[in-house]
Parts: sequence; structure tokens; C-alpha cells
Amino acid sequence: MPHIVMEYSDPVSERVSIGQLLEDLHQTAIGSGIFDVSDVKSRAYACHDWLVADKDDQENFIHVTLWLLDGRDEEQKRNLSHAFLDVMQQHAPEVASLTVDVRDMDRRWYAKVKRDT
Repeated sequence: MPHIVMEYSDPVSERVSIGQLLEDLHQTAIGSGIFDVSDVKSRAYACHDWLVADKDDQENFIHVTLWLLDGRDEEQKRNLSHAFLDVMQQHAPEVASLTVDVRDMDRRWYAKVKRDT
């Protein structure tokens, strides 16, 4: 853990280097010092269809969900959220909506298989 899941409206990729943004978010998580480097996993998904409020024109967005195993304190979560938002603002100042959501996963129900390949 953590899992960094970035969703974005597909026109964003014409103005923002999605790969570099994802890399910088990944490095931000590693640099926080609260995760083992080998546990940080990041991925990005383009959204081809989306709606925002009642806008005639679709508003572009980038949304990041940071999934953590439970046990992190509020300050750690707040710091991660703010650090991620700072990185997003640097990469995408012209994108209308930038959001971060930090979520806990219950350790009792999380399962994982890791194989050496």
C-alpha cells in the first residue's frame, strides 16, 4: 500500500503529461517516508465519458484517489492530500477541477498475493 489511482477527462492528456504527473505523484508518496518503496503502486485511467453538474460544456478534471491501509493518522493523510494537490496544480494549472480523496482500506479484509517472477 498505497494505491494511487488517477482518473482524468481524456482531453486533459492533450495539455498535461499524464505519465510525468503520475510519476511525480508516485515519487511524492515515496518521499513522504511513510511507505515502503516496494509497496507504492500507481495507475492512471482516462475517462472518455463524464458529466459535471449541469454544464453544457464538459468540464475537464483530474481526480486522484489514494488508497491506504488503515492506521495512518489524520495529519499524515492531510499532508499527503495537500502534497498531491500541489503536484497536480504544478502540472495542470489550466484544468478546471483538481481533486484528491484519501481513503482507508480495512486491513482485516485486504488480501494480497505477491510472487517472485
